Amino acid sequence: MAESIIIRVQSPDGVKRIAVTKRESVSAFLKKVAKEFGFGSNGFSLYLNRNKTGEIPSSHKQLSGLKIKHGDMLFLYPSTYAGPSSEIMDTSTPVGRSQSVAAVPEDDIDECLFKQDGKIYRNRDPQLCRHGLLGKCVHCVPLEPFDEDYLNHLDPPVKHMSFHAYIRKLTGGADKGKFALMENITCKIKSGCEGHPPWPEGICTKCQPSAITLNRQKYRHVDNIMFENHNIADRFLDFWRKTGNQRIGFLYGRYTEHKDIPLGLRAEVAAIYEPPQVATPNSLELLDDPKAHIVDEIAAKLGLRKVGWIFTDLASEDTRKGTVKYSRNKDTYFLSAEECITAGYFQNLHPNACRLSPDGYFGSKFVTVVATGGPDNQVHFEGYQVSNQCMALVRDDCLLPCRDVPELGYVKESSSEQYVPDVFYKDIDKFGNEITQLARPLPVEYLIIDITTTFPKDPVYSFSVSPNAFPIENREVLGETQDFHSLATYLSQNKSSVFLDVISDFHLLIYLVTNEVMPLGESISLLLDAVKARKEEIAQMWKNSEQWATIEQLCSTDSSHPASMQEYGHVRGPTHPTASATWSCQHCTFMNPSNNDHCEMCSLPRT
Repeated sequence: MAESIIIRVQSPDGVKRIAVTKRESVSAFLKKVAKEFGFGSNGFSLYLNRNKTGEIPSSHKQLSGLKIKHGDMLFLYPSTYAGPSSEIMDTSTPVGRSQSVAAVPEDDIDECLFKQDGKIYRNRDPQLCRHGLLGKCVHCVPLEPFDEDYLNHLDPPVKHMSFHAYIRKLTGGADKGKFALMENITCKIKSGCEGHPPWPEGICTKCQPSAITLNRQKYRHVDNIMFENHNIADRFLDFWRKTGNQRIGFLYGRYTEHKDIPLGLRAEVAAIYEPPQVATPNSLELLDDPKAHIVDEIAAKLGLRKVGWIFTDLASEDTRKGTVKYSRNKDTYFLSAEECITAGYFQNLHPNACRLSPDGYFGSKFVTVVATGGPDNQVHFEGYQVSNQCMALVRDDCLLPCRDVPELGYVKESSSEQYVPDVFYKDIDKFGNEITQLARPLPVEYLIIDITTTFPKDPVYSFSVSPNAFPIENREVLGETQDFHSLATYLSQNKSSVFLDVISDFHLLIYLVTNEVMPLGESISLLLDAVKARKEEIAQMWKNSEQWATIEQLCSTDSSHPASMQEYGHVRGPTHPTASATWSCQHCTFMNPSNNDHCEMCSLPRT
């Protein structure tokens, strides 16, 4: 018993004590460590030093030969963190190696941009270049994609370099990015520190998160947001036009290359899904959506993904001119603190895979679009993201909105339940000096990254456009319901000989899968493949299936009922006709209750 010793083993999850004898073999000791920490035989590496030197290999030698004494600390690293194959701690070869790429499955667009040269090639200047055709000088040598002078001289100027240009900046130079790491910010106390009692009784410099100084982010993960056509946005805005209430939706589309910016990335929006929500003229509340995962699956089979969210903040100014108020500007705010926190929450739900990050993820490509009034008092679409620092503050529950001042946030103070690091931002005082302020309160402009939002000159249509479109989901308040009667009406009004044009409607496809009478489920996969590939012959094959024959039979049965949906506001709704319940204002088209003599929206008389 005198030869028994205690060896401490520190891992990312904490410190554990292993009882061994000096005569015990190294392999037996490693088995005890593996059993204690729950690893396989090759799932970790053990070192004598914290800097990963002095690795202890498995052998039949005795522990006494390693000169390990009672109470010594050894350092354990899982296989994903340790060893010469690890991207994180390997400093002998540049980052971005093939084995690290395989370990982190990145998006296809990221793989494509990573392989590109990215340099900005310039033609020979006939006035300044004094060399031959094959020579190069400072006036015609290719520029790097992160060259700030080039970006500032674009029309319009580009304030933020693209994310892949930022990666080139980190991985360039003599060291080729050997020491480049994109570590995610954390605001939480590191677990496993046993040198003191847990918070709030104790804290040390090893486990205490560092203070954060907010800086305006120099890069952005998405450089442009483009709606495929105006119809997508118009149908979304129709809800506000008809009710005066705000609206929120999720953007489904794809990420493509944005060639106007070096190594740029664009989010193309093909459809907007409107989840269950409670809407008023001044507020929005999202409700639980049981169909959310089904919508994501349908979108994935169509080659789409959730790329962002959109909401309206509109107030009518002059209904006769059709103008809206210009409320979001440099004198008020562009995004409120509450909206920044919501954007940060969504971005944390959709992280961006990155090969240079120890966690495998860094930042997010998820975008925010606001439909609001512009300087010309017309509806404008403004795109934003929040910075990675904001994402960290939201993820670790450190940021709160101010009740009365929407443009200000507030960083929590530490309590017995949670330690919050100090957060600072830099400002200019009245004497022109740069000063550091504590972020209580915090101007949210330090957290916002603006993104240009555009519509193409030549519209693109991933889905068909019809003047008699299928109703959008969760709009029962308008009397627009998704049921077999509305499906029968839609099919009777769209009698195109091309079945693919009739069925290519994002909201219709969602209804066919999620309806309660006859959900199609996996049997719709063939149709989704036809819509994705735009192949009429595959759509005709699905049209001849039993499922579509059953749907047509249900539609014909529903349309034969004497009480049609044209007589009622919505399914299982009131028994009195809708025409007598509401009237449409001839000035602004707002639907008013029948007992109103004046329009609630524009205050003009009924006649």
